[in-house]
Amino acid sequence: AYVFQSHEEDDRKVRRREKNRVAAQRSRKKQTQKADKLHEEYESLEQENTSLKREIGKLTDEMKHLSEVLKDHEKICPLLHCTMNFVTVPRPDALTSCLPR
Repeated sequence: AYVFQSHEEDDRKVRRREKNRVAAQRSRKKQTQKADKLHEEYESLEQENTSLKREIGKLTDEMKHLSEVLKDHEKICPLLHCTMNFVTVPRPDALTSCLPR
């Protein structure tokens, strides 16, 4: 009876070890997949970040250009130099002289 019980315990240990080995493999595979997914997400976010920085640069340049255009226009705009600029509705002829042709 002792030999039979020992053989049964050995079988149980072998099955338990095999089950544990398979579970460990599954766990390592899942961990690797998670790390791969995080790396892909990181790469994607880095690309998006680079793209957004490029867009910020373009928009900053455009803002500088438009600010300069506005500053130049303010020097010659009759609406800004009008002595009655407190009037809520400017004269139509003053407006048309400010509009681009």
